[in-house]
Amino acid sequence: MKIHILTLFPEMFSGPFDESIIGRAVDQELVSIDINNIRDYTRDKHHVVDDSPYGGGPGMVLKPEPLFEAVDAVKGEADMPVILLTPQGRLFSQGLATELAGMDEMILVCGHYEGVDERVRQHLVTDEISIGDYVLSGGELAAMVVVDAVVRQLPGALGSEESAGGDSHSTGLLEYPQYTRPQSFRGWEVPEILLSGDHAEIERWRRGQSLKRTAERRPDLMQRVALSDEDRKLIARMEREEE
Repeated sequence: MKIHILTLFPEMFSGPFDESIIGRAVDQELVSIDINNIRDYTRDKHHVVDDSPYGGGPGMVLKPEPLFEAVDAVKGEADMPVILLTPQGRLFSQGLATELAGMDEMILVCGHYEGVDERVRQHLVTDEISIGDYVLSGGELAAMVVVDAVVRQLPGALGSEESAGGDSHSTGLLEYPQYTRPQSFRGWEVPEILLSGDHAEIERWRRGQSLKRTAERRPDLMQRVALSDEDRKLIARMEREEE
C-alpha cells in the first residue's frame, strides 16, 4: 500500500510513523508513507498557502492552487482516492478503516485554518473523513489516526493474523476483558473459565462478555448488531445470573 499525505507540517509525522506497528510495517515494506509539504507546490516566493475568505469573516482559508498542484503532482495519471480530513466529513469507523485497507494507494489531505476553498471539495477530493465530533488545529493528527487504523489491518502488520479480528468494533461489539499473569493480584483473581482449557466455553464466555460490555457502555452499537440465537441465550443467561 502507498499512502501520500499532503500537509503544512511534515515534521509532525516523523515520530509516530517511525515507531511501533507503523514503523515495523514500513520496515517490512507492507506500506510506504509519502509526506508532502503543501508549501512546495506554491508559485510565489513567500510560499503563501492561505488567504482571507471572500465575504469577510475570521481566520484564513487554504487556497486551491497549491492543493490542486500537489494532488496533480502526486497522483499523476493514477486512479486513487483523495481524502480530505475535516470535521465535516463522514465519521471514521473500523469498517471504514477496513475499506481503506483494501486500497492500493490513497492521498490524505490535512485541512487547516478555517478550512479549504470550496472548489477543493467540489472538484478535487473524492471523500471527506472526520475522526470525531470535535475540532482539531489541523488534519495532521486525524491523518495519523486514519493511517494507524488502516495499517494494522494489512496482512502481516500485526504479530498475529487474528489480532485485528478481535479488536473492539471489528465485529460490531466492544472487545471482551483480557487477563494475563499473575493469576492472583492483590486479591483479584482471573476468572476460572479462562484457566479451564475448555476453548469452546472460553469463546462463549468471551462472546457473552463482549455483548454485556457493549450493552452497558455503548448501547447504540447493540442496535446495529445482528444477534444470533446463541447470543440471545447468552444475554438471557447473564441477566438471570445478575438477578
